Amino acid sequence: MRILIVHNFYKQAGGEDTVFHAEAALLEQHGHQVEKLSFSNIEVNSLPEKLEAALGVVYNPRSARQVEQKILSFRPDVVHVHNFFPLVSPAVFYVARKLQVPVVMTLHNYRLVCPSALLYYKDKVQTENIHKTFPIGAIRQKVYRDSAVQTASVVLTTGLHKLLGTWQQKVDRFLALTPGAADLFRNSSLKLRPEQLVVKPNFTEDLGIGATVREDYFLYVGRLTPEKGLETLLQAHALQPFRLRIVGDGPLRERVEAHVKQHPEAEYLGFQARPQVLELLKKSKGLIFSSEWLETFGMTIIEAFSTGTPVIAAKIGGAEQLVEHGVNGLHYTPGNAAELAEKVQQLLTEPDLAATLGIAARQSYEARYTPEANYQMLVAIYEAVIGPVKQKHAATTPQAFLKV
Repeated sequence: MRILIVHNFYKQAGGEDTVFHAEAALLEQHGHQVEKLSFSNIEVNSLPEKLEAALGVVYNPRSARQVEQKILSFRPDVVHVHNFFPLVSPAVFYVARKLQVPVVMTLHNYRLVCPSALLYYKDKVQTENIHKTFPIGAIRQKVYRDSAVQTASVVLTTGLHKLLGTWQQKVDRFLALTPGAADLFRNSSLKLRPEQLVVKPNFTEDLGIGATVREDYFLYVGRLTPEKGLETLLQAHALQPFRLRIVGDGPLRERVEAHVKQHPEAEYLGFQARPQVLELLKKSKGLIFSSEWLETFGMTIIEAFSTGTPVIAAKIGGAEQLVEHGVNGLHYTPGNAAELAEKVQQLLTEPDLAATLGIAARQSYEARYTPEANYQMLVAIYEAVIGPVKQKHAATTPQAFLKV
């Protein structure tokens, strides 16, 4: 199978980039021919470059030519898009359809139904834009990068293509990462056909099971931003102090540093390379996933599962789907610091429960989030969209040619 994978990198690396590289490598390991076509916002710095990117957000002719050239030279069986915003633009879908190549797109965020992409702004979850073709109110609220102009650009792009039928007619399969995210997209202004939307989670390599006897600290790994529930985490720690290690960086760094100065049980480690993070994870009593927005997934959760580490997670979004309360981790109500502190104390005072949850966490990984399990799902999706195209070509190809 020949797969062309298309991705637009942001200026700051994120989980989408990790999945883009990981899925490409996974397919290559199984003998498929893979080409990667990538664009990067790092290249957009000067005023003329920014103006060109802004004007091309609805349909970028330059990107369209690059996509067409790549398809004509590589001749893929399927095109898999991870992110098209802003440089690739929806042009990729039109070019692929013109050249009769099926398209699959992973829904890493909610940008198609809300310009915020997170469904989180003004410090809370916001879902009022999901059913609107053109959410004008979002422009007034500046939900994207606190800019009315940039928000309007997203609203125009996604809304216009809703009217044009791009999402319904030019994309063969959308991949949602959890059933909850799939339900949200299914009942949105996208008005997708039932067969267009399938669930395929992300995966992680086998990181190896952690220590049998764990140290009595809990670990937070992630961006230091409001939607990640940092304030709830710090409040919980202040209520019932426990050993806490925080890894990551972001705008709330000073808040975290101030907390650590006042609470010696907490330790801020800043940004850490992946090997160091994994070492910390394998020794920890549990991972705290405090995110309070509707995460489409939760990579650190399945990484914890791989190491046999239980997860305490806010019951919302991807975490609610991945973590089964009392099975491979514990839930608490988003924003409820006292409840989070209670769950931490439960794992500290009930070692048998912590051990049982850790064993089940590893079992969850082995059943659903291994590279091999993901490969089988991904190839089945590709084959499902390639099949009709091959049948169509066979039906329109002269029989005499088929006999040659």
